[in-house]
Amino acid sequence: MRQLFVAAAAVLGLVAAPALARDPSGSYKRPNGDLVAVAIVNGKLYCKIEKGKKPGFEMCHGMHPQGEDWFGKGMKHPGMPGFMTFNGTVSSDERAIKIKGCAMGKAMCRSEIWTRVG
Repeated sequence: MRQLFVAAAAVLGLVAAPALARDPSGSYKRPNGDLVAVAIVNGKLYCKIEKGKKPGFEMCHGMHPQGEDWFGKGMKHPGMPGFMTFNGTVSSDERAIKIKGCAMGKAMCRSEIWTRVG
């Protein structure tokens, strides 16, 4: 009986375990042609432009995992003034990243799909 209880608890633990954020690490191309490096460093997500109009510009800075996606309040856009930050979301699959930034709550949002390269 004890073995059955332990086995049932193990199965329930697997079912109830929270989803882990996907690892989108790699190189991606933005719609404007910029090449962006995406990496997880110390459990946080970072996205930095490698080649393009603003090399070295960090778009998503230290985003935290939540479920399968990544969230953060320090997202920046290279076309906006440097002091502006956005609430951001990054979701991914094996081929692309969807990155979304919102200001004023969710009243003003913009998103892009970046395609994996390499």
